[in-house]
Amino acid sequence: MAILIKNIRVIDPSTKTNKVKDVFVEGNKIVSKLSKKPDLVIDGKNKIAVPGLIDVHSHLREPGQEEKETIKTGTRSACKGGITTVFCMPNTKPVTDNAPSVEYILLKAQKEGKVNVLPIGCITKGSQGVELAEIGILKKAGIVAVSDDGSPVTNSQIMRRALEYTKMFNLPVISHCEDKELSKNGVMNEGKNSMQLGLRGIPTQSEEVMVARDIMLAELADGYLHIAHVSTEGSVELVRQAKKKGLKVTAETCPHYFTLTDDSLKTFSTNYKMNPPLRTSKDIQAIKKGLKDGTIDCICTDHAPHTDEEKNKEFDLAPFGIIGFETMVSLVLNELVDKKVLSLPEAIAKMTVNPAKIFLLQGRGTLKVGSFADITIIDTKYSYEYKKEDILSKSKNSPFIGRKFKGGAVMTIVNGKIVWSLKDGIIE
Repeated sequence: MAILIKNIRVIDPSTKTNKVKDVFVEGNKIVSKLSKKPDLVIDGKNKIAVPGLIDVHSHLREPGQEEKETIKTGTRSACKGGITTVFCMPNTKPVTDNAPSVEYILLKAQKEGKVNVLPIGCITKGSQGVELAEIGILKKAGIVAVSDDGSPVTNSQIMRRALEYTKMFNLPVISHCEDKELSKNGVMNEGKNSMQLGLRGIPTQSEEVMVARDIMLAELADGYLHIAHVSTEGSVELVRQAKKKGLKVTAETCPHYFTLTDDSLKTFSTNYKMNPPLRTSKDIQAIKKGLKDGTIDCICTDHAPHTDEEKNKEFDLAPFGIIGFETMVSLVLNELVDKKVLSLPEAIAKMTVNPAKIFLLQGRGTLKVGSFADITIIDTKYSYEYKKEDILSKSKNSPFIGRKFKGGAVMTIVNGKIVWSLKDGIIE
C-alpha cells in the first residue's frame, strides 16, 4: 500500500525533527515521496506521528503459559498501546535457551503476531545460573539480547563470563538485579508501610547490591550491561556513576515505578504486587531525575500477564507482575510530559531511538527515509477511561483499571500496514 499521512506533527528524536509535515509510506518503508497515487490518505491534523514504539521488556508467556497470554493476544494488546516492536523475555515453559525455541517464537509471531516480536535468549542453560547457554547459536537463531529475567545470575564468575562472551556477538546482557536471599519471602517494599500492613518486605538493597555487582563485573569484562526495571534511588545513582566512568551500562524503568508508591498496597490489591516492588515517593523522584538527565535510557512495560484466578489469591500467594502494553503511552504523557519532567521529544526518545541504538535494531526507532514504516500516531487530546472490558490482553491484572487518561495512541502502523486504529480497532 501507498499511504500519505498529511499535515501531521512529526516528532522523530533520531533526526531531531519536530514539525508539521507529510509522511509517505510505500510498501513496508518510509519514502521521500510516493511513486504512485496514495491508496490511503490519513488526515493528521492535531495529531503526532512518532517512530513506532519499542518495548524492550515484556512477557508473552508462549510457549507454556497460554492461559495468561499468547503471542497472538499479547501483540494485539501491544498494537493497541501504540507499540510496534516487543522484546519477549525467555522465562517461558520451557525457557528460551535453544535455537528451536527461538525459531518457534519467531514463526508464531510471523503467523499470528500484529507487531514485530524479538526474542531474548537465556544467559544460562535452563536459566539455572550454572552453565552458559549456547549464546552464539541463539544469536544466529534471532535473539536480540540475553537475560535470565526473574532468575538473577547469582554466580559472579558465570555473570563475568556472560559479559565477556556476549561481546563477540554484540549482544547486551539484560540483568534482573535481585539478591534472592535479601528479598526471600518478601512481597512488597520494606519500610513503614510493610510494617504497618504486616507484609514481609523487600529492601531496596536487594536490587542495589546486584546492580553494584553487575556494574563492577561489566567494568572487569568490558562488557555491555543493561539493567532491567530500575526501581530505587540507589540503583539510579549507581548507573549514573557507571556512565560517568564511561562504562557500557544502560538502564530501563517502567511507568509504574514513576507513577505509584507502596502507599497503594494499603488496599491489599494484588494488582499492586510486582517485582521489583513499588517503592517510595523519594524513589519516584530519583527515577524521574534519572530519566531527565539520561541516566535511565529506556521506558518499557515489563508486561507480565497473570490470570484472575492467580491474582485473586491472598497477597502472599499471588504472583508478581502487571500488564502494561495499553497504558504505557498515556502514563508517559500524563506523568512525565504533562508534569514537565520530560519534553515530548525526550519522552519519545526513551521508547524509540534509545532502545533501537542499545539493541542495534536497524531501520527501527526512526522515521528516516528508507527505514521500516513502523509509525505510532498519538493524540494528546484524546480522553478515555481504562476499562477492564476494553483490554485486549488475555489477562487483566492492571492497577490502572478505572483511571481516566488524557492522551494516547490512536493508530499503529507496522511495516507499512495499519494494524490498529481507535476508529476500527484491530485490523486483520
